[in-house]
Formats: sequence, C-alpha cells, structure tokens
Amino acid sequence: MAGEEIKTILGANIKVLRAHRQFTQAELAERANISIIYLSNIERGIKYPKPAILLQIAEGLEVEVYELFKPNHIPNALPKNNEKLINRLSREMTKKVIKTMDGVFKQYLK
Repeated sequence: MAGEEIKTILGANIKVLRAHRQFTQAELAERANISIIYLSNIERGIKYPKPAILLQIAEGLEVEVYELFKPNHIPNALPKNNEKLINRLSREMTKKVIKTMDGVFKQYLK
C-alpha cells in the first residue's frame, strides 16, 4: 500500500508545485523534456517515473528532488507515521538520481 501512497503523493505534489508556479502541464512537460500524457499519468498517480525523469521534473519545477515527496505540500496526505517512510524514500531516490547522473556524465563527458 505504501507504494501507491507514494505515487499519489508524488503526483499531487508535482501538480501543486506546477500550479504554484503557474505552469500548464504542457509547459512543465516541455521544461522536463517529457510528454504531456506521461506527466498527466504521473500527476494522477498512474505512472512512477525513473530517477532521471524525476530529476528532469524537479529541475523543470526549480525544486530539489526530495521536495517532490514531501507530504506537507498536500495537507493531510499521509498519517504522520508515514513521514519517515517518505523521507527515507526521498533520500534513496536522491542517491539514485545522483548515481544515474554520474553515469551519464562519465559516459558522455569523458
């Protein structure tokens, strides 16, 4: 069940942050270099993006990756006991994004 909650929180946070910056889905999709359909599926909690895509979305929103998982963007999104889970997953995702980006840099910027 936690996985579905995380997808829901991630999608809702992206939508809230996007609206806060007054971006349309098309604008954020372009900034993140993804399709509008894919972004819509992420916002609705249907799809869960790979770490590299999370980084692109975060950069498009001008936030850190961990902010996409913070439960406080959505009032009453999770019971308090799940905040530790979200924080741990956020740290793990950040590590994976960094590792992925390191691999990209090593491959293309030799």
